[in-house]
Amino acid sequence: MNVDETELPGLGIRKDFVTASGRRIGVVELREGETELFVSTWDDPDTCQASIPLTADEASTLGNLLGGQHIAMRLAEAHREIPGIVTRQFSITADSPFVNQAMGKAQIRTRSGVSIVAIMREGEVVPSPAPDVVLHTGDLLVAVGTQEGLDSAADILRNG
Repeated sequence: MNVDETELPGLGIRKDFVTASGRRIGVVELREGETELFVSTWDDPDTCQASIPLTADEASTLGNLLGGQHIAMRLAEAHREIPGIVTRQFSITADSPFVNQAMGKAQIRTRSGVSIVAIMREGEVVPSPAPDVVLHTGDLLVAVGTQEGLDSAADILRNG
């Protein structure tokens, strides 16, 4: 995938690419530290159809969601031929009892049989996270287990 970068004098940097459908999608990273997501119109890749300002946290969460989806899809593909194995993503919300706590405190593996195989954080992947990795709001946990175990893990992360 070819990503174009364009310096916007006095504003920041525009980074974008053209999708298979011909639409241009990208971000403008403003000098003040803000980010703006944009999508072009269908008929003209240089005309903006939608522009969405994002806070740093929102941009990070979006990056986690998109990156986490890619990891989850690859894991699902790898486990497709193994009956009963499912891959799911869990977002750590601000009201989770495990925010700013070591992941091991949740005892996900012991209590549900589910394995946390990666954490997406601020666009970066933490592969095979150890129990002492501290969970933060916006973290996206990529988990593998049975459907029942994943439902249990979701409940644990939400309610303790």
